[in-house]
Amino acid sequence: MNFGDMGKMFEGMQQNAAKLQAELESKTFKVKSGGGMVEVTMNGKGEVLDINIDDSLMSDKESLQILLIGAFNDANKMVQQNQQSSAMGMLGGMNPFGAK
Repeated sequence: MNFGDMGKMFEGMQQNAAKLQAELESKTFKVKSGGGMVEVTMNGKGEVLDINIDDSLMSDKESLQILLIGAFNDANKMVQQNQQSSAMGMLGGMNPFGAK
């Protein structure tokens, strides 16, 4: 493999990484906890976009905290799994050794 080929491969990897980042940013993940009493929506970067809390939880701070923690953790797991599977999919199409 010569340096020109490596440069082209690196360029392709950069383009794929940018495309992957854009795809991740456009995805949303919605998680419910407490039977739907708490709902958290995150984007593919792990940023919280929205939180909905049932009015009945407003007077039960401890339950609300527990449900929020659970919802955030579940949403983060979904985002991480999506990022990993997307990255593996991107890398699966590349062969740095040139074998076909």
